[in-house]
Amino acid sequence: MTPFSSFRRPVRIANCSGASTDAGVHMLRQATLGPVDVITGDYLAEGTVGNDALRRADQAHPGWVASALAGIEMSLEVINEKRIKIVVNGGSLNPKGLAEKIDGMVRDGRLNLRVAFVDGDDVLPKFEAIMSSISPSAKPLPHLDSGNSNVVLPDETFSFLRDREAMPVLSANAYLGYRAIKRGLDEGADIIICGRVADASPVIAAAAWWYGWAESDFDRLAGALIAGHLIECSTYVTGANFAGAYKYPPSSFVDLGLPIAEVAEDGESIITKHQGTGGFVTPDTVKCQFLYELQGTVYLNSDVKADVKNVEITAQGKDRVHVSGIRGFPPPPTTKLAIFYRGGYQLEMLVNATGYSTDHKCAVQEAQVRAKLREWGTLDDMHVLDFQKVGVPMENPDSQLAATTYLRIFAQAKEPHIVASVTQAVVFVFMAHFAGMNGYLQNLQAFPTPFMGYYPALISQSEIEEAVTLLDSNPSSRPPLRIKVGPPKTTQELASRESYETSNPVPLDSFGPKTMRPLGDVILARSGDKGANVNLGLFVHTDEQYDWLRSIMTRDRLRALMRRDWRDCYHVERVEMPRIRAVHFVVYGPLGRGVSSSQRLDCLGKGFAEFIRAIWLPIPNRFLQEEAAKL
Repeated sequence: MTPFSSFRRPVRIANCSGASTDAGVHMLRQATLGPVDVITGDYLAEGTVGNDALRRADQAHPGWVASALAGIEMSLEVINEKRIKIVVNGGSLNPKGLAEKIDGMVRDGRLNLRVAFVDGDDVLPKFEAIMSSISPSAKPLPHLDSGNSNVVLPDETFSFLRDREAMPVLSANAYLGYRAIKRGLDEGADIIICGRVADASPVIAAAAWWYGWAESDFDRLAGALIAGHLIECSTYVTGANFAGAYKYPPSSFVDLGLPIAEVAEDGESIITKHQGTGGFVTPDTVKCQFLYELQGTVYLNSDVKADVKNVEITAQGKDRVHVSGIRGFPPPPTTKLAIFYRGGYQLEMLVNATGYSTDHKCAVQEAQVRAKLREWGTLDDMHVLDFQKVGVPMENPDSQLAATTYLRIFAQAKEPHIVASVTQAVVFVFMAHFAGMNGYLQNLQAFPTPFMGYYPALISQSEIEEAVTLLDSNPSSRPPLRIKVGPPKTTQELASRESYETSNPVPLDSFGPKTMRPLGDVILARSGDKGANVNLGLFVHTDEQYDWLRSIMTRDRLRALMRRDWRDCYHVERVEMPRIRAVHFVVYGPLGRGVSSSQRLDCLGKGFAEFIRAIWLPIPNRFLQEEAAKL
């Protein structure tokens, strides 16, 4: 049953977490600072489940997210009083265990709350059966990007499939949708603990429960999917990770409020926050978050595909932004399966170089370390050994810090003693260091640590046993109620992803006089990671600026802007979203095997957009004047 059979006001869905690092108190604040109907929390970044699996395998982790438990524990009284529904994915690898612990708290407090958990995402128990069902002549478990003929997956992507004993799989979790959550809400659950559900699934479920949507209400479901996408990352839509932050005083970013989505019956939404909290919700903050971690013009979920090419994002008042224009279509028959395995060991060290000829100084350090590793016979056993110079010293510096850059030494290997030899080599050549080496004390504590390899696969939704189990506050009166929901009733195969240049480019000379300036003077942007790939969304503020943006930002232009970071094995896709004046790219390959094992300093891809915005190009003077006038 829906909560209101005739009263159809928008449902207010508050987010309380975007990562396991978000403190539990955010849930309490969302419950007490203003009216909300449902609180959702996304605690599982792409690599969180893998890290939890590694620690749980070493018997050092209960399998759930501690901050999720803390938030619910401190909020139980108020959610009981206000009848607020709670849906979080903080169950991670053990949603049943967390649900049972919370159910015990409910009983101890004599509260009128029913606890449930969603499972079925964990397919590790039958992973061997899935693997054995693949014939020897067939391709290995399909990779998420295997259907894209333009993407060349490096050989190391499949290494764990060839050496299962050395690189055992520790977790295999499918991304679930909204259906089991909604069924739990329909059956009267007040708190639902999930494992690996898709980030926006709790928001879709809350809206679908509120209005009684059917599985075939694809436009509405797609609208809720995008609302969930906008609030799932905590303060990323209220001022955090915001490219336009330089326009505001630093005090504006203290104690940022967490977001709320008011989802209407047609699936459109208002993104807002509680009054009196820090930060702000503007079309720019919403566009930045909208463009985060997209795959192109189609946003995928286990329950619906959202066509976002005609999305509209408009101000509706202070801290209120309206989102519309989303179309929905049936989901694909497959969903993502996140597989994490023991990848080996890694370490990193930092060596500071100051002042004159820092390139040469870093080259000396690299030559010394490589020579010693070669002498010891460990160099060829390194899977990765990278020497990365980070930053450029200031010309004619006004302080020693301004004159300093650092060399990041990053190593990965199968065995810990191989990786440890890097530290030993740095120590061995220590007194042979280049002129002025400093900041070296942290290197004496650089020990090998295990890392997880990541393989994003595809799994048929028909192979998943998605279910919700409702616990009873008095277990002696009746057993838990377990309800299986089955796969989606209607699916649709994925089409090839769109990728195109602009259809009618405007000659760049037509925009008048230009000045060499950083792109960030007129362009806002956001980037993020999905497995090995980085996405980049760029947008501007006027129609004329958009004509320039879509004309200048071609695929070849992005390749050129990446400069020394570009590799010929990468692939670029490009699309446009004209109603928000945005151009969007996906670059396939820069993150290697993903965040948990990437050798890149920016292993989450968050800094990529800011790198592109810092590059100088000839920008029309009138655009520079338009943006400068807003400061």
